[in-house]
Amino acid sequence: MATVHQLTAGIAWEKPADLSSKDVLKRLSPSGVKTFLKIRELWELRDEDARQLLGGISNGAFYELKKKARGTLDQDRLTRISILTGIFKGLNILYSKKLADRWIQLPNENPMFEGETPLTYMVRGGLPAMLRVRQLLDSRRGGR
Repeated sequence: MATVHQLTAGIAWEKPADLSSKDVLKRLSPSGVKTFLKIRELWELRDEDARQLLGGISNGAFYELKKKARGTLDQDRLTRISILTGIFKGLNILYSKKLADRWIQLPNENPMFEGETPLTYMVRGGLPAMLRVRQLLDSRRGGR
């Protein structure tokens, strides 16, 4: 199975992808699905947490996504996967592989997490919380 790094290697955008285009969504979805499923595996996410990170996808739809590992995602789900991919990459730059894969499920004393895990924070807070976690990791990468 390909790694997340292999699935996302060489992707560089001069401008953001036009996620309002059905053709763009159809083109990007297969790698997005594969990437999300790999991250889910490495982070050892429960199905319920994975479904919530995707915006509350139903059990049936999530089962089909896992079974087929393909399909066309909507703009919201593709955006969520993009943010999670950024979080994954940031963690792997900042920490060892073992810690990078566990970080999301470890209690965190950063005031924004209030002693909870980053996963709990993101599941409860949805997309805005996911963006804040991404920003936190990006700022740590920048030395702040």
